[in-house]
Parts: sequence; structure tokens; C-alpha cells
Amino acid sequence: MGSNAGFALPEIRSGLPIGPGWVTATDTAPVVFPYDGSVVGTGPVGSVEHAEAALQAGAAAVKPVGKLTTAARRAILLDVESELRARSEQFVELLIAETGKTRGDCEVEFARTLFTWSAAAEEVAHIHGETVALDAQDSGAGMVGFWTRKPIGLVVGVAGFNGPLLLASHKIAPSIAAGCPVICKPAPATPLATLLLAEIVRTIAARHAAPAEIVQVVTGDPEVGRRLVTDPRVAAVSFTGSAEVGHQIARDAAPRKVLLELGSNAALVIDVDADLDKAVDAVLRGGFYFNGQACIAVQRVIVCEPVRDEFVDRLTARIGELTVGDPRDPGTRVAPLINESSTQRVLSWIASAEAAGAKILHGGRVLDRAVEPTLLLDVPETEKAWCEEIFAPVVAIRSVPDAAAAFEVVNRSRYGLHASVFTRSLATAFHAVEELDVGGVVINEVPGFRSDIMPYGGVKDSGIGREGPRFAIEELTVTRMAIIRPE
Repeated sequence: MGSNAGFALPEIRSGLPIGPGWVTATDTAPVVFPYDGSVVGTGPVGSVEHAEAALQAGAAAVKPVGKLTTAARRAILLDVESELRARSEQFVELLIAETGKTRGDCEVEFARTLFTWSAAAEEVAHIHGETVALDAQDSGAGMVGFWTRKPIGLVVGVAGFNGPLLLASHKIAPSIAAGCPVICKPAPATPLATLLLAEIVRTIAARHAAPAEIVQVVTGDPEVGRRLVTDPRVAAVSFTGSAEVGHQIARDAAPRKVLLELGSNAALVIDVDADLDKAVDAVLRGGFYFNGQACIAVQRVIVCEPVRDEFVDRLTARIGELTVGDPRDPGTRVAPLINESSTQRVLSWIASAEAAGAKILHGGRVLDRAVEPTLLLDVPETEKAWCEEIFAPVVAIRSVPDAAAAFEVVNRSRYGLHASVFTRSLATAFHAVEELDVGGVVINEVPGFRSDIMPYGGVKDSGIGREGPRFAIEELTVTRMAIIRPE
């Protein structure tokens, strides 16, 4: 791959990394820069036959990868981080080209990717078990018991388009740390960063006498994905994407272990005593990053009635700070969505909300191919712009009498990933931690705050299982109990 659409993109090997080498006999499809529709590269399109080949190779690699020493797994992870760091500008350019996210957002994604690989390396030496007091029962008198953690086996990781490098890393790095080979399926629109990452991992694995099949990549349509997640040789499926697709994967994959990082419509609560300037800043930072295409971006703002008008005035006065334009421009804050169909869907949701009585305070239209940063006031709770995941630079605002009522509104969602509360009251903060039915409660910060080492995941329709290297490694290992009666 050469320079396209003004990008200086790295060369990416043709084909798919399957088995010990690369399969080049694949269909191909253009990879498009969302800002102007120009073709920035060509990606391989896998088939069910490619999925079968990867499954066969992955199953054969379970024992060799599982026998890699702690030192070897740690060295692979650290060497991948080092190689990624040396190619930082290449990856940032590649992410801008295939996702259309702003340069600033892609730089953040890349920095978090580096951290994820180094954090996974740190966790390798912390995979351990413990002794069990078998003689707590009479039948265990004189016996010795302990458990260890063993790799779960072949992993299939399916990633979304909005953070392709980071999401793939959250599948691949913990799998390697746990001693599991992994097959990664990137989103059809954004395969390039994942393919380049896999090439780097496989090259480094060879240096440490690890099989190339430690990571494979298969692209393709939903039928390809279904083949991967339903195979009995697969021990665990880790999926990041929409709730609808994730729920179908859970049904298809049963009884294999499934980790689901799904959608949400994250809420930000503003209490009567909140610092309104900081709350406004949080909405501007947290509602529009990744062009709004983030599962924990601010979508719902629930503000206590006494401060509603002042908050709305301060927010509308600053919404113009979010410049719309070319994501290659460092000053751009919001750029086009991943494709035109997403744009049209969002516009229809905005129109429906307005027809149902919501007021458009700002935006609601397309500007330079992008959905302009949009603020909606008094959106009925039954409207999709409120109750479903809009995945766009759109924030809906409603008011309630007090914080207790706000928490009830937050919990009425079928989703439960992250929610945040702006308050000066320690009592309110702890009440939020106890009452909000979500995977993460954030106080006085954006709901999109995520440290890549914390347990990250949701409840209800937002999924099951937790990411973050330590917690993903636990998910991708199983306990093995040793029960010994000495002679």
C-alpha cells in the first residue's frame, strides 16, 4: 500500500495471516476514507473456507501456545509494544485513513494501545492459584489441595470499527498473556490496522520460538463470523460491537464462554450543587470524541431542574468550540461518521425526536459531510435518540427534580455500561455508586473515562464479562484443581 488521499501509509502485506503463513487467494474490497470517500487501500475479504482453515490451525496451536513460558509470553508482549511505539506515526495515519476519526482521537487510541500491551506484559507473572484447605472437611484429612490457572484454549476476538487497533489489542494481548492462540475478526470497514498489528505480532513471536498461529486474522461477512463463533474447537468468544449482534453471537456460540462489550446510551447526571462549567466541559469532551462513535460517549444528560436553564445556556454558548471538518487537520474536533448510511440513520433519529416534541438547540444537520454536533432538549424517553445507542455526535438533555429522580431515569435504560455524576456531595457520590445499575460509575468526570487496566464492561444489554488485561486474562483462563493424597 502506498500514499493515498494525502496519507503516507505503511506497506501492509497482502492476504490474511492464517496458519503458518499468509493466504493471498482472497477477494478484496476497497478501504474508504470516511471524510471524502476516497479509497485509501485494499483489504482482503475472507470466506467461510478461510475461517475453517484458521480454526483448524488455531486448534492445533492450543498446546504449543499454552506451553510457552511466562518469560516468552512476557517478552513477546513487550517486544510488540516496542515495535508499535517505533511505528507510531504510521499507525496514527492509518487509523485516520480507515476510521475517519480526528488526529487527536487517533493519537489517544494509539497511546492507549501501547499501554494495553505493556499492561498485559506486567500481568503475565501474576497468573497464579492458591492452596485449598481440603481438611476443613473430614473427608479431606491428610490431603493436599491447590489450584492453578490454565489457558482456556482457542479464542475468537471480534472487534468494532470505532477503535480497531485498540479493540484488537484488547483481544490479542490478553490472549497471548493467558497462553491462548487467538483468531481476530476486524470490522469490514477497518481491517488494515489489525492486519499490520498481526504481522508485527507474528514476526516477533517467531523470534521467541512461538508459532505464527498465536494470532490469525480472518475478515469477511456475518457468515464468516458465525462460522468462527459456533465452532466447538473455540473455547471463548470476545466481541465488541452492537447489542443486537452481540446477543446473536451469545446465542450462536453457546455453550462456549462469551465476553460481550456491547452498546450503551451513557448518561451524565448533573446535581444541583455541580460545578456547571466542569459539567459543560465534560459534555463537550465526552459527547463528541470518536465523532460520537463510542459506547461510553455522553448521549443522555440528566440535569436537576434548579440548574437546568443555567446549564443549557452555558453549554449552548460553548458548543461552537467543536470545529467540524477534515480529520487530518489537528484543529478538527468532529468529522464524518464511518459511512453515509450511519449519517442518514442519525438524521432520521433526530427528525423523529423533533417531531415528538424535542427542541434542537444546536446542529441537527450535515456540515462538511459530518453530522454537526447536535444538542436536543426534552427528548421523550421513548425516542431512539434517548433510549437507544445513537453512536453519533448527538447529546440529548432532560431535566428531573433531583438526583434521586435522575438515578431512576439512568436505570430505566436497557443498557448499563458507564454513567457519570457531577456533584459536590460525597453522600450523593456514594449513593450513585450504590444505586446506578451500570458497570462503572464515574464521579465528576466523563462517563467515557476508561483506564485500560481497570475492569471494564457492562450489565443488562450492555454485555457480560470484563476487559482490562488482568480481568481479561482471568476470563481467558480456567482453574485446574489438584487434589493429592500423599502415599
